[in-house]
Amino acid sequence: MGKLSTLVVEDGQSQREILRDFLRDEGYDVVEAENGDKAIEAVKNGYFDLVLLDYKMPKKDGMTVLEEVKDINTEIDVIMMTAYGSVDTAVRAMKAGAADYITKPIELEELRILIDRIAERQTLRKENEILREELRGKGVTTDQIIFKSAAMSEVVNLSGRVANSSATVLIQGESGTGKELLARLIHNLSPRSERPMIVVNCATLSENLLETELFGHEKGAFTGASRRRIGRFEEADGGTLFLDEIGELSPAVQVKLLRFLQEREFQRVGGNQTIRSDVRIISATNRNLHGEVKDGTFREDLFYRLNVVTIAIPLLRERKEDLSPLIDHFLNRFAVENGKEIQGISSEARDLLLRYDYPGNVRELENITERAVVITRGPVITSRDLPFSRSSVHPHMSEVKTWRSLKESVEDLECKMIQRALEETASHQTKAANLLGISERMLRYKLKKYGLK
Repeated sequence: MGKLSTLVVEDGQSQREILRDFLRDEGYDVVEAENGDKAIEAVKNGYFDLVLLDYKMPKKDGMTVLEEVKDINTEIDVIMMTAYGSVDTAVRAMKAGAADYITKPIELEELRILIDRIAERQTLRKENEILREELRGKGVTTDQIIFKSAAMSEVVNLSGRVANSSATVLIQGESGTGKELLARLIHNLSPRSERPMIVVNCATLSENLLETELFGHEKGAFTGASRRRIGRFEEADGGTLFLDEIGELSPAVQVKLLRFLQEREFQRVGGNQTIRSDVRIISATNRNLHGEVKDGTFREDLFYRLNVVTIAIPLLRERKEDLSPLIDHFLNRFAVENGKEIQGISSEARDLLLRYDYPGNVRELENITERAVVITRGPVITSRDLPFSRSSVHPHMSEVKTWRSLKESVEDLECKMIQRALEETASHQTKAANLLGISERMLRYKLKKYGLK
């Protein structure tokens, strides 16, 4: 991870020198500015990855400087330095584009953690831009993979890193999260992109049909086999075979797939000729294969052959930052497909879409927006065009219990308090934990338990 070029903006000389010396000892390139005007001049004349910005300064305060810095270069990350307890100021700064904030007196170890986190995000952002450039160079767009969240950035970034290898990839995720889209991204980025990517859904075919679908069959292999059939392994030679719902494979087909992964060869059903095929396997599942290995329903040796690299796609409700760009993408797409002039979406309708939990993930959001475009009578999508309303406790009322246990009620309250603490502290986990009166470790445990980010 490269060291960030940093601008320290602080009107107090002693504090500025402490920060300068600390950052230089850490290996950062540091430039100082004693007021807002000099800070803006420095940003216009030089390149900076990060700005440490004091909020309270004479003449031009930190908020004004933040806005001007973002006008010059939106890619510069800003950490706002503010007096202890000024959470409202910090939250306003975050909404205005600050990457994070730190309260005075500044704990240098806390500052180091913040900067390291920002450096990781910048590295990820740059790698994703390189990935997009590589895709554009191949005539491929990422239009179907819409993301803004750090969680999906990591998923896409990892996909780009494994694409050039020949390793098998196991994609895990609930239905509707976009497993096939991610598999296609990996294929398009790989050296095999000129060859086909063949998709087989293992859940839609019986054991016998799936076996012949994958490996083909010889004439007379079974009743009705009037001619030889080439299977998907042969069709995908030189390319990629995507096996969706891999957890549905029967034991017999698991054995044949394992043999292929070990030997790179197979036989057609009813045949004795050994056939070799250069195929990369990408598989996907919404099931807990590791648990099925323990239960004995899925072969352990096959499991480890399939998941040389595992990529887990987060649920849509775990990456709320992706909702707005996905909503806009689907509205534009379905407006074009249906020949309708859709100018936008009302604030109330957007708020409803942002609050919904999407048990069906991206596919459900896609369905909801397509329905809204089809049935709307005007140029703007409104709440009347959505299949649920603000008064609904949950869009799927039949799934809501009329009576909740004490444990469920307490957990619901706890979850809401954690969400409120994160909102109050602009998702700063250390400060949120302090506000809640619990340790950071306990907060991390609760975040994982409730699926919060």
